[in-house]
Amino acid sequence: MSPLPLAAARADRLRRGINLSHWYSQIYWEPGYVPAHFDSYIRTADFALIRDMGFDHVRFPINCVPILAAATPDGKLPADYLARIQTQLRDLHDHGLAVIVDIHPEDPYKKDLAHSDTAVATFVDFWVQLATALADMDPESTFFEILNEPCIHNAARWNRIQNQTAAAIRRVAPRHTLILSGDQWSNINELLKVTPPDDRNLIANFHLYDPTAFTHQGASWSPPWAMLTKGLTYPADPKFVADFLSNVTDADARKQLAEYIEVNWNADAYHRFLQPAVAWGREHGLSLTCNEFGVYKKFSPRASRLAWIRDVSATLSANGIGWTMWDYAGDFAVVTKDETGVRVPDSEVVAALGLGERLTADTAHLRP
Repeated sequence: MSPLPLAAARADRLRRGINLSHWYSQIYWEPGYVPAHFDSYIRTADFALIRDMGFDHVRFPINCVPILAAATPDGKLPADYLARIQTQLRDLHDHGLAVIVDIHPEDPYKKDLAHSDTAVATFVDFWVQLATALADMDPESTFFEILNEPCIHNAARWNRIQNQTAAAIRRVAPRHTLILSGDQWSNINELLKVTPPDDRNLIANFHLYDPTAFTHQGASWSPPWAMLTKGLTYPADPKFVADFLSNVTDADARKQLAEYIEVNWNADAYHRFLQPAVAWGREHGLSLTCNEFGVYKKFSPRASRLAWIRDVSATLSANGIGWTMWDYAGDFAVVTKDETGVRVPDSEVVAALGLGERLTADTAHLRP
């Protein structure tokens, strides 16, 4: 089936993007979800830098929980919070960037959705109010992503929740493109279980962090065995991994490392890995986007991280799949800071993404 014409045209606005993490979501430090943080963490200068690095869109993760906590007793969302989001969207658009509005709560909220129909009703109402507030935003450059990395652990229930929410959004925002995801952290296998709603204006999304042994080596929020894969290189090298295994006794870590070699992760492996999603998109007539991929930078060998970013972004593009790297300034960042604390491009990461043509002469040479 051919892609839906309107959504396919809109998907061309989502070719190469970056995630604005830790701005309106994932704030784990003081002062938290308050204007002082929103006004200082990412600023207008960052929008210009993102544009000049060559990105055409951003993903704007928003944690719905603090917004709901500030709602009135009858459930009306706080007008000042919504107005602030509207202002940020307009500013991003003014810088030539399309925006994916991504609802991005923490795991406890998603667990409530898995077990409580009342929580689902509240979530749907949240989206109705948010979509109403954003309905006047340009639908050519404003996209609504229903939920980041669902953790319902029940594909049928997630289908019902997603389709119910999509229908509710559509009633108040008839022109905007909706972005769907599969259950279980939006992985490709779960996308294949999605039954899209009867809607002509959809894009399907998945996330790509495979294999975790490489992309999340040493990350504290990952499974314990990932603390034992620090220093793992890419592409997969049997001799390197054999030597690496000689110092690893943990059974789970050894299993992951064995799978890393068995799959033989490299550019060709990623091409094969994407084909089920490509076929699913063709079957349903939906364009695809991968709006999270990246490598935790603290423990990964830099040359390997750059090679992975280069292979994955290029393979996604070669398969007609737009992408949004994780993330702008966090633990997977595309920027660093100069000696004065100002954010500047990590020029090698930018180049690995195939970008950088618009960098100005005074920033193009900078790197960590």
